Amino acid sequence: MKKKLASLMLLIGVSTSISAQNVTPKTGEEEMVYWILLGLVGLSAAIVILLIIVAVQLIGVLQRETNKALGEKYTIWERLVGFQPKSHEQKLLLDEDFDGIKELDNAIPAWFNWFFGLTVAFALLYFPAYHIWNIADLQETEYDKEVKVAEIKKEEYLKKIANSIDEKNVKLIKDAKQLQKGQELYKANCAVCHGEKGEGKIGPNLTDEYWLYGGSANEVFKTIKYGTNKGMQPWQKQLNPLQIQQVVSFIHTMKGTNPPNAKEPQGKKDSGESTPANTEKAVSMK
Repeated sequence: MKKKLASLMLLIGVSTSISAQNVTPKTGEEEMVYWILLGLVGLSAAIVILLIIVAVQLIGVLQRETNKALGEKYTIWERLVGFQPKSHEQKLLLDEDFDGIKELDNAIPAWFNWFFGLTVAFALLYFPAYHIWNIADLQETEYDKEVKVAEIKKEEYLKKIANSIDEKNVKLIKDAKQLQKGQELYKANCAVCHGEKGEGKIGPNLTDEYWLYGGSANEVFKTIKYGTNKGMQPWQKQLNPLQIQQVVSFIHTMKGTNPPNAKEPQGKKDSGESTPANTEKAVSMK
């Protein structure tokens, strides 16, 4: 038993040392503080294990003395689960009597006490390690870091595929962040001619069902990219294909919003082949 516990303590120390090599801070002062804290954690773990060993020995001695006094022996299983033989019922009876019903003074099972002790030991190690010494990140911090990494990878992926988008394969975006970027690009470049809410000024109204050069995502993308011969400049040099896609997607969220002072319809009614994004998103973004 003692050899197994000693081996366990050695294994904990080795694994702690190996894991520390991967997360040790780089600066000398931080490294010194880190190793001091790590040593305190290791010392605390060793003390807890030693206390467990002492408790096991004491329980064993007490159990042997109890067995001698009662003249009976308990098996390891009976000690673990707290079973009492029927011959002990008279000794375990309490004095209280409720309508002829008497209560046995059964002790709490040993396994429950051991489990409770382990949770206390775990708490004594967990709380200072995570909330005082900050040796490792809490779940919320880990989640935030993973989200940031995912966002960076997503941006890199979008930049990678940006130049592969054109008027033939463009599709409407429904991601809120991408629509937000489309809204920012629209306000910076398009609002001066089409209005802040797409109501139309020099340029046509973008919120109704009528379009001069087609209202599908492909047609609007082509119009923005190459411009028109009626005052619409080409934007392919100012905006990359991904940005044009974001603007096109945001424009489609404005369909049917009916802003005040909307310009009269121009062009032909949209055939309905393109499906606009949810107009509720457009209302919440304004």
